[in-house]
Amino acid sequence: MDLSVVIPIYYEEANIRPLYDAVTAALDPTGLQYEIITVDDGSGDGSFSILKELAQADRRVRVIRFRRNFGQTAAMAAGFEAARGAVIVPMDGDLQNDPADIPLLLEKISEGYDVVSGWRRDRQDAFLNRTLPSRIANGLISRMTGVHLHDYGCTLKAYRREVLEGIGLYGELHRFVPALASRVGARVAELPVRHHPRLHGQSKYGISRTMRVVLDLITVKFLLSYATKPIQLFGKWGIYSLLLAVLTGATTLYMKLFAQTSMNRNPLLILTAFLLFMGVQFITLGLLGELNARTWYESQGKPVYTVRERLNEPE
Repeated sequence: MDLSVVIPIYYEEANIRPLYDAVTAALDPTGLQYEIITVDDGSGDGSFSILKELAQADRRVRVIRFRRNFGQTAAMAAGFEAARGAVIVPMDGDLQNDPADIPLLLEKISEGYDVVSGWRRDRQDAFLNRTLPSRIANGLISRMTGVHLHDYGCTLKAYRREVLEGIGLYGELHRFVPALASRVGARVAELPVRHHPRLHGQSKYGISRTMRVVLDLITVKFLLSYATKPIQLFGKWGIYSLLLAVLTGATTLYMKLFAQTSMNRNPLLILTAFLLFMGVQFITLGLLGELNARTWYESQGKPVYTVRERLNEPE
């Protein structure tokens, strides 16, 4: 199987048939062996009935139906797990992504890249509640992860199958896959893609998702920088707290012995106790994180490195 197209579906009954027609029109001329994996994320409309009809008419269409709505990240995770293609391309089910751009992504992949991310340069969404928050989030994500992309939120991307193996998707982490893939040495590129206004149905996204994205960004930053060495994050702040505790404690002692200052309700004395407690807590948290990291890697036999290729391996 050359290609797997993964499409999460949630209340998109008016878009499914036109989307299927557009995908097949874009991919049939390429001569690639491909499959279309659709994941019905608990839709309550007629989406599943239409997907079922398409699957019966075309064996290349595979349908996964959730018992309830689990969210886009879960739908994409299910699609990635079921995919058999050497290259996996996720896209939205609302016809805003253009399937005609898929061959362009594959052409970029063939240049040696592991991940090619779509960039909706001419985005057809409301500016204040969609485009502006997205630009701010993209700048923040690029700065914190070190993987500079204009459009992390664009679902239309292409991945080599091997870079997705071992990447667990939770929360809203599907948008951070390029950054997570870079952790294992993936080569990441970006390509401008077309973006169309939504013609049918209603958008499921809004400014309320910004907070969730920020929280997941903190998770991604931790995974990228400290997943195998949590003590270096928490231990560092623990040492800072203990050093400050020594400083404030020495100041408090000086005030008591030489300045004859009363220690009754002295804020420095309270701050010293607080900093000592916080320092011990940070270091303990780092040690617990180290134990969890070792349990995670060693119990599952997961290496802390990835290999691109080997030469002259003994038989």
